[in-house]
Amino acid sequence: MSSSKLIKKVWIHAIKSQNIRALSTVTNVSTNKNEDGNSNSKKKRNTATLLLIGGGIAGAAAYQYYKKQNRHAALATSAPLALKDKAKAPENDGGVGELIDGLPMYTMEEVAKHSTLKDGIWVTYKCGVFDVTPFVAAHPGGDNIMLAAGGSVEPFWLLYAVHKNPQVFEIMRKLRIGNLSAEEAAEATKDMSDPYANDPKRHRILKATSIKPFNAEPPASLLVDSFLTPNELFYVRNHLPVPEIDPDTYELEIECEGKSKTFVLSLKDIKKYPKHSVTSTIMCAGNRRGEMTQVKSVKGLDWKNAAIGNATWSGARLCDVLAANGIKDNDEYQHIQFEGLDLDPTSKPYGASVPAWKAFDKRYDIILAYEMNGEEIPRDHGYPIRVIVPGVVGARNVKWLGRIVLSNVESDSHWQQNDYKGFSPSTDWDTVDFTKSPAIQELPVISSICRPSQNEKVQVIDGMITVQGYAWSGGGQKIVRVDVTADGGESWHVATFDQQDDTPAPFNWAWTLWTAKIPVSKKSKEVEIWAKAVDANYNTQPESFKNIWNLRGVLSNAYHRVRVTLNW
Repeated sequence: MSSSKLIKKVWIHAIKSQNIRALSTVTNVSTNKNEDGNSNSKKKRNTATLLLIGGGIAGAAAYQYYKKQNRHAALATSAPLALKDKAKAPENDGGVGELIDGLPMYTMEEVAKHSTLKDGIWVTYKCGVFDVTPFVAAHPGGDNIMLAAGGSVEPFWLLYAVHKNPQVFEIMRKLRIGNLSAEEAAEATKDMSDPYANDPKRHRILKATSIKPFNAEPPASLLVDSFLTPNELFYVRNHLPVPEIDPDTYELEIECEGKSKTFVLSLKDIKKYPKHSVTSTIMCAGNRRGEMTQVKSVKGLDWKNAAIGNATWSGARLCDVLAANGIKDNDEYQHIQFEGLDLDPTSKPYGASVPAWKAFDKRYDIILAYEMNGEEIPRDHGYPIRVIVPGVVGARNVKWLGRIVLSNVESDSHWQQNDYKGFSPSTDWDTVDFTKSPAIQELPVISSICRPSQNEKVQVIDGMITVQGYAWSGGGQKIVRVDVTADGGESWHVATFDQQDDTPAPFNWAWTLWTAKIPVSKKSKEVEIWAKAVDANYNTQPESFKNIWNLRGVLSNAYHRVRVTLNW
């Protein structure tokens, strides 16, 4: 099906669906149940919530830095709109920031004096003053927390609205020590503005898992309608506001660690290199996390099975760019780091790295993409330049690329060192050590049923039901088989491939779309359909999530199971 026809179909789907709303009307998208880890004790709940509060403290200062920072000549941070009538906006905070009779009154000047461990660490939220000293020593953010001690946490929550959840507010309630006058509270936040005000408009069909930052996926049923996922329907994974970048002043820095020279390329310079296209699937590490939470809660966005998409990316080969600038020998470096033009709450750019050999191997197809499906790459997907590292988790395909560093060490980014890693099912937030696990690169083989959907009523025709889905494996491994069953694995039926890239493994970057006709018993009123894929290395999916559960909910690739009602 062509992209234009699929877009038309989307609108029909939106009209029929009772669950699709314009994003502007979404006011209660929450991942609260997943943001406190797998806590079963008060200690664990406090530890997980500590990550949120501590991040909020650090982020308050970082937000101000974010607004003023012009780290790169190309970056023009969103010109935010003032938040008017903030006091009138309803807050689901349980009144934790309201004035409380009987508590001492403090001024912002007094709060500011409490910015060291010696004096105690105080922060404010609305009219509340909170002593967070007990948490500071244990918080992994360390010195970053101290950057904003003695100030308001509210600017941070403009960046990460998801942190405004009942668990955080309940912990804050216990840390309340006093009041701040309404006048001082207003003064402390009078210059606050919405950093997301200039985010791009999105298609209303996308189902948001969080609004600020924006993260969303399309209905899974639409994925199997087109081998190339239309740009407007491609899942969105953002960590911060989308930067506004002037293509005329955009610059990409390329640095070799230990060498004095840094190369700087404009967008026009990049477009002078031979244009290369690669069709590659990109998948979020948390795709299908929602199924893993059915075993036990995890920390992360509640993705269903559509945090994945397939597109043709066009741009300059990274190996060509490096060679043209005299960088030809990969033996000198172990890693290649990528930095975006978006800043995290500690004022560092989003960053990631991959093994350096991938950058020098022409067969690996790493490109500096400026087009997506033959069009200018959209802002949500990395305009003007996104690095595409085929076969690797989406987190390493850095958007809004501003800097490349060839190095002998991995990126020190939070998302490389302290996120996007897998752990044993026995590891919890009290025992986790992110230094003990390697960063996710290639993802394991996965498949998903896109049609029918969970609890759908399915028409039986000649004793058969039709099942459609996708399958993909990381590292360029081709899908060789998809098995589907509707009787608990007593009989398996091999799906036919509707569309598949014919590139051989291990350079088969795109997904496979498949269809299976499954016989069902006349005695059955409902069945549960299972699907599993096999790749060119004969890797297959685990049967259940129980033994692959992990506290971050990543690598969720167990059999996909969909229960449906049969319509005879």
